[in-house]
Amino acid sequence: MAQWQKLLRLDPALQGQVSHLYERRFPRETRHYLCIVIESQDWDSAAVDENKASACLHALLLNVDEQWNRSVLENNILQGPDFPGMRDFLLKHFQAEPQNLAIILSECLKEEKKILASASDSQGCSSPTMELKWRNLDNKVNDLAKQTSEVKKEIKSLEVLNEKLDFIQETWQIQVEQHIGLAQSHAVVEEECLKQATFIKKTKQMLLQQIVNILKLAEEILVSLTDVELPEWQSRQQLACIGSPVDASLGHLQKWFTSVAEALLRVREQLQKVRDQNNKYNSADASNLSAPMAEIEKFASSLLTKLVANALVVEKQPIMSSLPQRPLVLKTGVRFTVAVRFLANLPEFKCLLKVKPVFDKDVEEAKTVRGFRHFDFSRGDCKVLDEDTPDGGLVAEFGHMSLKEIKSRGRGSSENRLGVTEELHIIKFVAEFQYAGLECNIEASSLPLVVISSTNQVASAWVSVMWCNMLSTGEPRNLSLFVDPPPLTWKQLSQVLSWQFLSVGHRGLDESQLSMLRDKIVDDPNELVHWSKFSKNESVWIWIDGILDLIKKYLVDLWREGFIMGFVSRKRTQALLQEKQTGTFLLRFSESNRDGAITFSWVDHNSGETRVHSVEPYTKQELSVMCLPDIIYHYSLRAQRTMPRNPLLYLYPDIHKDTAFGRYYKMSARSVPKKVVDGYVNRTLIPVSVYPTPPPTPPREIQMMDLDVDMDMDKDKDLNNYNVLQELFGDLFDSWTPYQQMPPTQSNYVDPSSS
Repeated sequence: MAQWQKLLRLDPALQGQVSHLYERRFPRETRHYLCIVIESQDWDSAAVDENKASACLHALLLNVDEQWNRSVLENNILQGPDFPGMRDFLLKHFQAEPQNLAIILSECLKEEKKILASASDSQGCSSPTMELKWRNLDNKVNDLAKQTSEVKKEIKSLEVLNEKLDFIQETWQIQVEQHIGLAQSHAVVEEECLKQATFIKKTKQMLLQQIVNILKLAEEILVSLTDVELPEWQSRQQLACIGSPVDASLGHLQKWFTSVAEALLRVREQLQKVRDQNNKYNSADASNLSAPMAEIEKFASSLLTKLVANALVVEKQPIMSSLPQRPLVLKTGVRFTVAVRFLANLPEFKCLLKVKPVFDKDVEEAKTVRGFRHFDFSRGDCKVLDEDTPDGGLVAEFGHMSLKEIKSRGRGSSENRLGVTEELHIIKFVAEFQYAGLECNIEASSLPLVVISSTNQVASAWVSVMWCNMLSTGEPRNLSLFVDPPPLTWKQLSQVLSWQFLSVGHRGLDESQLSMLRDKIVDDPNELVHWSKFSKNESVWIWIDGILDLIKKYLVDLWREGFIMGFVSRKRTQALLQEKQTGTFLLRFSESNRDGAITFSWVDHNSGETRVHSVEPYTKQELSVMCLPDIIYHYSLRAQRTMPRNPLLYLYPDIHKDTAFGRYYKMSARSVPKKVVDGYVNRTLIPVSVYPTPPPTPPREIQMMDLDVDMDMDKDKDLNNYNVLQELFGDLFDSWTPYQQMPPTQSNYVDPSSS
């Protein structure tokens, strides 16, 4: 399979990474329609050889011409791709410098392979293995449907044979009485009827054996579904909940469950038809077949019961709209959503099941763990599974749920009590199944979740969710995990940390970044990370969570582009910049600011001496006033008796800052000319550092601008009220955004006109 075709099968998050590779570099449409010829060229060699690069470009142009000619012949010019536009783009941008094309495609193809490798790793098995297993299961399901269809046809043929024999037996005596000459043929007719009856009997026996074979195949498939495929999907869903790019869709499972359920229902119907035929035609062998048929029907019913009992799943885990990347963290009084799906998607089951959510149903910890809190839903809510969904599935979405705490008088001793964010709870969904003589109770359980009462507890709750889902798999769920929490290996922790950056900033952590974090986190010779060290008090997790929030709010584009080195120690920063040209700088996260901050370090060479400087880290408050690219563009150093200058020239290793950040500048002095507005000259806020000569590693000089304190207090109060409403009602008030245009606090920057 072509590399591009494999990429098209990835989940949306990973496809977004692929899309970003080509943004502003090479048209993604061209990559799509020329995928075969692109992947057949040696772009690595072409990147260093102009003649090879020209040959590769020529191959692309030829392929474009071939596809265009085919579109013309097929009269598909308007509906097809814009091949002439693709040709014009290639000629305009790369005809003069074909090596640029080779460099771009060489880099992009390598990054594509990395994305595919990360997808395979996150799934825990290679894609070819998964595809082969699913293909075999598809073949079995198709064979099951084929055999069931054949039995249906044969039972219909058996009906015809029974009708024919019954007709002969009913009408033969009358024929004899009317035609005396037929009396001598009576013995012959009886013999033929006996032969026909014997044939029908053998046919029934063969049909019953075929049905047994069908049920054995159905049992084999069902065991694979309930014991292998469903648990594997649940594991993938667990990883997807904590940021893994693994595919957690239910398309395959629904198809297989539906096919097996349909086969079992049809088998039960055909058995009933055989029984009806026996009764209708007074078959002599009816009594002999009664016991085997009862056993077969019992076998079919047991398989159908097992399938139904496992068919209800929580498709969308509980999630608040205010925390879309952090499911399983719920706040009391705040709306959340959750959805369940019945995998046996048959018309017979539409509106058959009424699902009721129950909080902490049969949870032993509620009785045994001291101080364990009790909750219930703010409103009773039941849903009927129907097909009012885009894919026609039997789905029920609970879209307006919230929790309230039930206060209990005796909370017990505080000894051995779990913290609020270490308590794990579940939501169970229960339903009664009644259909065609079958009755059973069905349950589906959410993953363990954490209930908080304050937004300050979100970070601690989320690390509990991550820890739990990396350790606790399968049923029953271990809700007492944090009574004595097992450690994680560094391999497990590094993987889940990388997923956090992937889900927030569309780029995971590389080996260098993980190495720096490992040195900061791991002090165990067995590379184990203990719960208390990682999560408690002023832990390393709080620092990492602050950085994640910083990226999400202010740095997502720069992080995705790879412009932020991020996790690099001061010592390594010195080593990396020491040999670089003057003005080379890199971006790294502050190690001391627990709320998340970013700094840049640069090198200069003066009088034979090499110095590496670092600016005081920029916090979220400052980045809300001016974006980081603008800070880098406008940044100035001001020394005694010298003109201010910007020491930042090249992003590490050697990318000119305008090349890296140019498209992200929002208030470039070059693009915003000075002009008079209402009698005032336009001005620009710039960050300035002041240092003596010669300069040591300079801090930023923090200069606060004058503000209207009373006005800010009013704004803060109103904004706080608005934030509370947003948290409580989330996306219900998307249209009410009165504070979106509120000007940010303009602090920590110096107006050049005031100096």
